[in-house]
Amino acid sequence: MGCDGGTIPKRHELVKGPKKVEKVDKNAELAAKWKYCALSQEKLKRPIVACELGRLYNKDAIIEYLLDKAAERPNSEAVTHIRGTKDIKELNLTDNPEWEGERRNTKGDRYEDIHCGMFICPVVGLEMNGKHRFCYLQTCGCVFSERALKEVKTEICHKVRKKFSSTFLILN
Repeated sequence: MGCDGGTIPKRHELVKGPKKVEKVDKNAELAAKWKYCALSQEKLKRPIVACELGRLYNKDAIIEYLLDKAAERPNSEAVTHIRGTKDIKELNLTDNPEWEGERRNTKGDRYEDIHCGMFICPVVGLEMNGKHRFCYLQTCGCVFSERALKEVKTEICHKVRKKFSSTFLILN
């Protein structure tokens, strides 16, 4: 059709408008914070540590960073506040029995639920998937949902039965 000399293109056909900015899916971004290391961007695997800012890291990646700080890493600005192993705390996490992870069929013929978390709160049962806020205790490293710590007011950790103060750090 056209190209016979009788067609005249309109302005909107010739001039391209400004490109639309790609929007990041906030749910997927929140889920990624709970599944990937903030330094190496690899999947989280035990042992998992957290800093005082609430970011999750693979312990191996943090130790490699601390041993060789001169090496160029893409996300090194995410760990500039970590100067030693005293700045991180190893987390005591509870596995989610519904999470299939690597055991699941990886052919691509199944729906992968990004909202299914690897870990859960041992008190309330909420999944760590970015929808709910989680905290860890500085004394033992046990991780609970913020809702569980507010509802069940106690000074003894539910998991390891150690006393803790009312200070806890919120995970991102």
